[in-house]
Amino acid sequence: MADTLLSSSTKYEGVFDVEMLTIKLDEGETIDREIVVHLHGAAVLPYDPVRRVAMLISEARPAVLREGEPRLWEAIAGTLDDEPESCARREALEEGGLRLGTLDPVGLAWMTPPTSTERVHLFLARYAAADRVGEGGGLEDEQEHLKVREFPLAELWSDFQRGEVRDAKTILLLQALRISRPELF
Repeated sequence: MADTLLSSSTKYEGVFDVEMLTIKLDEGETIDREIVVHLHGAAVLPYDPVRRVAMLISEARPAVLREGEPRLWEAIAGTLDDEPESCARREALEEGGLRLGTLDPVGLAWMTPPTSTERVHLFLARYAAADRVGEGGGLEDEQEHLKVREFPLAELWSDFQRGEVRDAKTILLLQALRISRPELF
């Protein structure tokens, strides 16, 4: 017997909807769970193999601020309006000022499956200094106010090992890059 969704009802509608799900577990028990219905996204870790750096962005994140932590440095990401590859390219240009070529798919990850429907398509992408065609920083009308920075990969890996890289998509992408291109670290 498999877990079965018995019913779903919307409890709140807004930027994100909240739904109450009633689920019959494969053991026979029936449970109720609230989830956030979240749009899917794409994230990319751009890296320059010649200079051995990766570009990350930082943006004010209300949940992080609520917990009293400093801003996170994150892989470039955005909400899907179109195909995942197109989203990753568009966000790299808007947020990092980067025009990306080939995207290397890493996978599709559920970000917080106990409470959210959010799934993110993950990519690695090589770039060169000449691919930096703008300042980045996000779009004015989206009030992103992003900071953009290139990190030496060896430093970024050390930060990760000390527990200072705390964004899930960035951790996944950094590990994927380390596995596929260890010589860059």
